[in-house]
This record gives sequence, structure tokens and C-alpha cells, in this order.
Amino acid sequence: MGDEVLRRPLSPTRVSAVSLGMAALLVVVCCTALLLGTAEISFDQVRSVFQGVGDRQVGTARLILFDIRLPRIILAALVGFALALGGLVFQALLRNPLADPFILGVSSGSAFGAILGILLGFGSGFGVPAMSFAGALATLVLLLSLGARRIGMESSTILLTGVIINAFFTAVIMFFVSVSADSKLHSMLFWLYGDLSQTSYSSISLIGPVILLSALLIYSFANRLNLLTAGESSALRMGVEVRKTKLVLLVIVSLMIGAVVAFSGLIGFIGLIVPHLARMAFGSDHRLLIPVTAIGGAVFLVVADTLARTLIAPSELPVGVISAFVGAPFFLYLLLAKGSRWSRS
Repeated sequence: MGDEVLRRPLSPTRVSAVSLGMAALLVVVCCTALLLGTAEISFDQVRSVFQGVGDRQVGTARLILFDIRLPRIILAALVGFALALGGLVFQALLRNPLADPFILGVSSGSAFGAILGILLGFGSGFGVPAMSFAGALATLVLLLSLGARRIGMESSTILLTGVIINAFFTAVIMFFVSVSADSKLHSMLFWLYGDLSQTSYSSISLIGPVILLSALLIYSFANRLNLLTAGESSALRMGVEVRKTKLVLLVIVSLMIGAVVAFSGLIGFIGLIVPHLARMAFGSDHRLLIPVTAIGGAVFLVVADTLARTLIAPSELPVGVISAFVGAPFFLYLLLAKGSRWSRS
């Protein structure tokens, strides 16, 4: 697979065209999601809202569209963007299609840090996000120290270690939920099930720059990711500092995951599904895979969150339930599929 990536020509024009096409799809999906919800809003009301005229009913529609639905849609797009991109990086570094931040325990560690922040009283500002990132980073250190101390960066070992870490942090989270006071129980369940209902423009302003800067940094490693998928020995011969590259990318991904989990809770399988579908549709060159996967993740989570708040309206489901319904069967498919082009180390 790696040699195929290195030989295949990929023009900047194609990268730009495909990326713009995916961005256009995201805009269409977001606009559609803006019109869907428990409260029915007519096209006449939408037109009046954008024209800045109308009665009290139009004022209510404006409140629903711009103060409730729009920030939630933007947050869903940012979270899906980050989770899918994180999964792509993990799969490339470990050369395993089953790797993603949720499976490897980084998301659970991040949620553990956020819940610890709630217990310590960090209810607002940067406290919970900082604790969430610290949890993700601690999980990463634990994962690498347990999985790679004696036998190197073998993907299967790191993957299995991540599964164990994920199970451990999930158990710790459930313990905190079981013994916590009712006043903090709702906040903890928010992290456990994944929910985008508690969003605001202030949370978007916190995680948006972090995610976009992280994405730009990851894209600067696109060629090195291509070389790493060809094999570490080949990458070393081509001048790639393998250990440094892996460390930098894993820390960047942990920063992204810590930022999004702090506001979205545990949402699994996006980092598993979207990169794999993008690879099947567009090939394995990360110069194209990175924008396609990131924007595809945004589209996926906006659709999933729209389903979560409309399927059983006026009640709503946690968005993590929707992603799990899709992701769990897909995970089993990857486990059972034969003839994968991925190298198995």
C-alpha cells in the first residue's frame, strides 16, 4: 500500500477540488440541520429572520436558529472534524485500521480528566478543558509506556493496551457516577454518553482555534505520514525521524481530543468509520485524506446529531448512541473483513 501511495500522482488542483466539494456538502448538511428540530420553522420565517423583519414569532424563530441550533451544529462539525482526523492519524501511525481515539482509550482518559475536574469544582472557564487535555495526555503516556517500553511501537500491542486502558477508565468513570451526589450526576452522565446539547458560542471559541491549528500542523506532516504507512524502515531511509514524528503527532491529536471531549463527552467510532470510508473512496495519500476525512467527520456528526434530536422528538438521544449504532457493526466488519490492504505488524 505504501509504495502505491508514493507512486500515485496527486495534483494540488485535485486536492483543492475534492476539498471544496466536501466543504460544499458540509454547508448543505448544516443548512438542512438548521431547519430541522422539535420546533417547526417555516421558510417564510427563515426569510424574515435573515431580512431582519417580522413579528414576535419571527423573533422566537431567530432565537431558536441562532442561539440554540446554530452553535450546536457548529460544535458538532468541530467535534466530528477532530475525532475523524484523530482516528486517521492513529491509523497511519499504528498502521492498523482498527485504531481510533475511542478504541485506544484517549477519549476515555480525556473524559476521566473532565469528570475529575467536575468533582474538583472546575465548572466553568478553562478548568474542565485543561483537566480533559491532561487526562488525554496522561492516557497517551501510559499507552506508550506500557505498549512500547520493551517491544517497540508494535501496532497490535499498542492497540490491545489501549483497549485495556479504555476499559479501566470506563470502570473508574462508572465508579464516580455511582458514588457522586445528585447535583453532579447529570454533568457526569453528559461525558459518559456524549451530548452536544450543552453548547454555546463561548465553547466554540475555545475549541475552534485549537482544532483548526492542530489540523494545519497535522497537514504539514502529510508526506511523512505517507512514508510511515510504507513502513518505518522505509521512512527512516527517506530521512523521516520516526520517533519524533510519532510523538509530535500523538501529542497534537491528544490536544484535539482533550479539547473536544471537554465539551462533547464520549462519542465513539467516528475516528474509526470516517477515515476508513475516505480511504476506500479516495485512496491512501494523506495530502488528500486529511481534508477529506476531517470534513467528512464534520458531516457525519452533524447528521448524527440531527438524528439524535429529531428521531424521538420532543425528547432526544445522546449523539453517542447514534454513532455507536453505526460504528459497532462497522467495527465488527473491519474485524471480520479479509484481504485488507493495511499492513499488520
